[in-house]
Amino acid sequence: MGIPGGIIPEWVAGSNRNGWRHHSGTGGGIRSESAREALALFVDTSIGGQRMARELDLLIARRGKPPTIVSDNGTEMTSRAMLEWTNRTGVEWHYILRGKPQRNGSEESFNGKLRDECLNEEVFANLAEVRAVIERWRLDYNHVRPHSAHGGRTPEAVRLNPAAGRLRYLISSTARPLPPALEISYHPPGLS
Repeated sequence: MGIPGGIIPEWVAGSNRNGWRHHSGTGGGIRSESAREALALFVDTSIGGQRMARELDLLIARRGKPPTIVSDNGTEMTSRAMLEWTNRTGVEWHYILRGKPQRNGSEESFNGKLRDECLNEEVFANLAEVRAVIERWRLDYNHVRPHSAHGGRTPEAVRLNPAAGRLRYLISSTARPLPPALEISYHPPGLS
């Protein structure tokens, strides 16, 4: 991902405003740049800076603190809560240029896949259902389906492979854990 000054982000943050059938909400996610792993996805009726800071703290508790985060210029990313968060954590924060989503192209591509493969395929009754469906999709995306960018390997396989190099992360938001009874399966086309 290219941004001014040659900065290579560890995480990239962003949010999506989606009008879902029977629900209007905001969503975001956190994604690993090098492994292209969807670390977390979250949705709610609104997501402000305090919520984003909480989600980042949860991710850091699980995965460790990145030295750098790059995000869009959304109000939740430029809020006082996020400025206080960066001062408290010491994480360096950079913003892409306004009106230049191509500067965050891999995140835009990921958001398009999430919309096309998951959100546009469902009619949601409530937020709990949206969260469960998105989490199932995230798990499938990371652990089951092969990615052409990784030579047919999953993001999880790339993350676990020490030869994959230093991992960098892209941020959007956080996901809720699935109930234990929910399972996912993936069957590539043409395979039984």
